[in-house]
Amino acid sequence: MLSHPQQKYRPFPPLNLPDRRWPSQQITQAPRWLSTDLRDGNQALAEPMDSERKRQFWQLLLACGFKEIEVAFPSASQTDFNFVRELIEEDLIPDDVTIQVLTQAREDLILRTFDSLRGVKRATVHLYNATAPLFRELVFGLEKADIIALATRSTRQIRQLCEQHPETHWQYEYSPETFCFTEPEFALEICEAVADIWQPSSDRPMIINLPATVEVSTPNVYADQIEFFCRHFSRRQDVCISVHPHNDRGTGVACAELAVMAGADRVEGCLFGNGERTGNVCLVTLAMNLYSQGITPGLRFDDMKQVVEVVERCNQLPVHPRHPWAGSLAYTAFSGSHQDAIKKGFDARKPGEPWAMPYLPVDPQDIGCSYEAVIRVNSQSGKSGSAWLIEQNHGLKLPRALQQDFSQHVQRETDAHGREMTLNALWQLFRTRYRLVPQPPLALKEYKSESQQNGQLKLNATLQVTGEQRKIEGYGNGLLSAAAQAVSGLIRQPVVIKDYHEHTLGERSDSRSVAYIRCLFADGSSRWGVGIDSDISRASLQAFFNAAQLDD
Repeated sequence: MLSHPQQKYRPFPPLNLPDRRWPSQQITQAPRWLSTDLRDGNQALAEPMDSERKRQFWQLLLACGFKEIEVAFPSASQTDFNFVRELIEEDLIPDDVTIQVLTQAREDLILRTFDSLRGVKRATVHLYNATAPLFRELVFGLEKADIIALATRSTRQIRQLCEQHPETHWQYEYSPETFCFTEPEFALEICEAVADIWQPSSDRPMIINLPATVEVSTPNVYADQIEFFCRHFSRRQDVCISVHPHNDRGTGVACAELAVMAGADRVEGCLFGNGERTGNVCLVTLAMNLYSQGITPGLRFDDMKQVVEVVERCNQLPVHPRHPWAGSLAYTAFSGSHQDAIKKGFDARKPGEPWAMPYLPVDPQDIGCSYEAVIRVNSQSGKSGSAWLIEQNHGLKLPRALQQDFSQHVQRETDAHGREMTLNALWQLFRTRYRLVPQPPLALKEYKSESQQNGQLKLNATLQVTGEQRKIEGYGNGLLSAAAQAVSGLIRQPVVIKDYHEHTLGERSDSRSVAYIRCLFADGSSRWGVGIDSDISRASLQAFFNAAQLDD
């Protein structure tokens, strides 16, 4: 990199718009959406989609709710041409969906484009030509008048061809390609000239697309450009203003949102931001951003994982795991403090309340994501994460002191191997540590209790101990205190019950119960045990026996 980049690069000049209004605007409804995955996205692939992959993507876009889809550049390749014909001839286009095709401003290419559209019910013909000084002068060697003549001549041809086929509901889209670094006055001039030819109206719909073909400025400058155009275009009420941001500066989403605030009606982009160079603006992000603000986005992602899978298969490109809203780690917390906050949020949440959850701007279940993905356990996780996973997957609501105890064992385990702990591994560690296993070292076989005249309770129990049955007897003011006296003799030291908690698993009358017990030993050490049984007394006794031993 250069020590003095200013010697080679120049800052993009801002637009003088001191009375700009867009900063105080708020988006209250979704724009019109156009997916260009099958055109702009496809042309950016090292291996463009074949017909089968295009069909899969087409069906996905329909399922997501797109009503405008740019399907091809039919004059650019036979594959694109054939795909348009397949959609039409096989009647694959719903009546409320408009397909869009792109063409350059050349007579033969326009004729080829219309040839691909024979028999279509609804279609948008999208014409573009470059307008920026760099392209006018360097690439094409043309003057402004030549650029305008090219656009108007092609528009006139497109209008004539549309009028020859009145059976189709036509829409016309014009893009001054490289709008974002075209002089604002010239962009207005050429769009006015094109509109004069097309004569937009409700019966003759027109879209003017103002692309950030290559991002060259900060998003606020792009918003100024959009607002300037919307203010000064004489036919503003008769046309739809569309934007087509790319992501060269990494600010495609911001450009799109600010452009809508500045007056744009429509946004073109791709699912997950595929497209030339650094990609088009990500329509999933834009739609979900609206959804998170309580605005119906007009697109549906009820099964985001399936959307990701189809797009990855068709594009043969991975979706980044930290992609906003859709990445496999988008809702995942590894940090202990984050996990604790999320757990407290879920514990406090009441059904029907507005969503307010630490670190989770939307409910992952709204887009088909399970809560299992929200909290994952590694060496950085704290007590809350493990406890939350145990509760979510097995219904056990661990007492806080038990959460702390278990987290220490999880920490030792994850520190030892340095990897994330799977749900199954976490559960197996819990079961092993707290002896929630089919054959615990002290397994209760049967028991009988009876009240004594002195008010105490007598317990007789049979335990399976290392392959043999042992009978024990004890007295206490309750079932567990009697068990404590009985076991003290068995393990040859006194044992005291320090903590006791219980709850049912489920809400039915025949639901099983779970008991948590912590035992304190003479040397100051303690241990937890857990028991589950349809009989709460039996669950409590087994939890006690699971805790009442020091050997690990």
